[in-house]
Amino acid sequence: MSDLNSSMRDKCRALYGEARGDDCYARLMALLDAFRAENPPAEPVDPARRLSERDVMLITYGGSLNAPGEPPLQTLYRFLCDHLQGVISAVHILPFFPYSSDDGFSVIDYTAVNPALGTWDDVRRLGETFDLMFDLVINHVSSQSEWFQRFKAGDPAYEDFFIRVDPATDLSAVVRPRTLPLLTPVETARGVEHVWTTFSDDQIDLNFANPDVLLRMVEVLLFYVGQGMTFLRLDAIAYLWKRIGTSCIHLDETHVVVRLFRDIFDAVAPHVTIITETNVPHAENISYFGDGWNEAQLVYQFPLPPLALHAIATGDATTLSRWAADLKCPSPATTFFNFTASHDGIGVRPVEGILPRAEIDRLVERAQQHGGAVSYKANPDGSQSPYELNINYFDALSDPNGGEPLERQVSRFLVSQAIQLALAGVPGIYIHSLLGSRNWNEGVRQTGRLRTINREPLSAPDVERALADPESLRAQVFTGYRRLIETRAAHPAFHPGGEQQVLSLHPALFSLLRTSPDGAERIAALHNVSDGTVRASLRAIDGAGGWRDLLSGEEFRADEEIALAPYQVRWMKSSD
Repeated sequence: MSDLNSSMRDKCRALYGEARGDDCYARLMALLDAFRAENPPAEPVDPARRLSERDVMLITYGGSLNAPGEPPLQTLYRFLCDHLQGVISAVHILPFFPYSSDDGFSVIDYTAVNPALGTWDDVRRLGETFDLMFDLVINHVSSQSEWFQRFKAGDPAYEDFFIRVDPATDLSAVVRPRTLPLLTPVETARGVEHVWTTFSDDQIDLNFANPDVLLRMVEVLLFYVGQGMTFLRLDAIAYLWKRIGTSCIHLDETHVVVRLFRDIFDAVAPHVTIITETNVPHAENISYFGDGWNEAQLVYQFPLPPLALHAIATGDATTLSRWAADLKCPSPATTFFNFTASHDGIGVRPVEGILPRAEIDRLVERAQQHGGAVSYKANPDGSQSPYELNINYFDALSDPNGGEPLERQVSRFLVSQAIQLALAGVPGIYIHSLLGSRNWNEGVRQTGRLRTINREPLSAPDVERALADPESLRAQVFTGYRRLIETRAAHPAFHPGGEQQVLSLHPALFSLLRTSPDGAERIAALHNVSDGTVRASLRAIDGAGGWRDLLSGEEFRADEEIALAPYQVRWMKSSD
């Protein structure tokens, strides 16, 4: 037995005991053997070459761009080829499967494409030009899914696919991301039963204590690999395993499942990169790196959105800088997935212990003043606390009714995005950030859901017209953003594995010294988060013979003071 096979067997046993674990392992091997028979032998991937400074991922719904008479996935492909080919490297298509709620995250069928978006051919076509990230909405399925319908009908094969709990059970220790009831009564062939629903009554949690559930998910994973998936996003993975009497978050078994998936990909699809999505405090989030070699290669950088917002809202980068100075990856095989905006809101749980509660409250107040709202989570003591800010990131930074010049608002937004691009890791750019979208309040009124504020479906012809007008908000944001991306991609100092040092130059400056893995290139990335002009010097950096701003082209002597206008970005390349 190979070391990898032995590792997978041990993990099956850890989850299910020796007898059931060995049976699970045998069935798993049959799945992997069948996959190998239909797919070319896997080639190992050098961790140092898995990712580079050219890796930039666009995050989008399959239906974010729409054109008359055309499936949205085809519209998306055409837009990306026209405007972003060679600029972005990968596309995260948010769940594009048939669904019943939550804009895709209540999956009815894991193996079908929502016909309103297109077909698998459309997905695979995107994958011929861009790397693709798929979601595995692993914690739950739609109440309309075949699996749950068969459970309700009394099919014995699905009897243990879901978690049934006596409503009298004490579940007060369970960590909750929502304020909705944890258990949902359901009429079944066996009578009324209460099933576990972490997120909503339409999203029924799967029972991974049943090996049949795990193996069905492995089948889905292998199917996705066959459709061109190169990045796997494990949605809400933290809540996967339940054990009554515990917090039911980050349980050991959950980490074992992630490690098992890593083994599976190492065995049959080593080019696939795992990324975990856990909107939780930082220390909990980075636990999904494992030992640096055995779990996810990428984890979402959840503290970054609220900390960048806080820095710009206060004009003070001190807290952001202090946090960034402590960032570490456990191995060269791991890095962060840096983002500021996504289809969700701006999570504030990740800055618990980083920002004082009073500062979090100020962010909450700012979001409300700027036309947004706040979602809350339920705490074990019965209280509620802020979970996320529901607001478009552009409007979180600039008051939509503030009357500021557009140029100032664009500069303020782009400095936040430059911070994201400069940090060590892989940037994830939400399509609405790239296109300079604002709060979609009408959508919230239509759906009654706060998260809709940042999920507006766009008319592709309207977007094209706006991009053709250099005075428009969309054109100013898109042009500036694209230039930042292209500059980053051209410089190995921004390699995810390159050294990162936080520089203390001025409280209003978020400053990084990035060095290429081979040590040949150094870039001092300076970001003025304030509305005032700031002056700083790089003379303390040893051996600098001079500096050239990659964005403006300006040259500076090593001992020369450098001025940054309000919200200006300077990426200074050493001339050593």
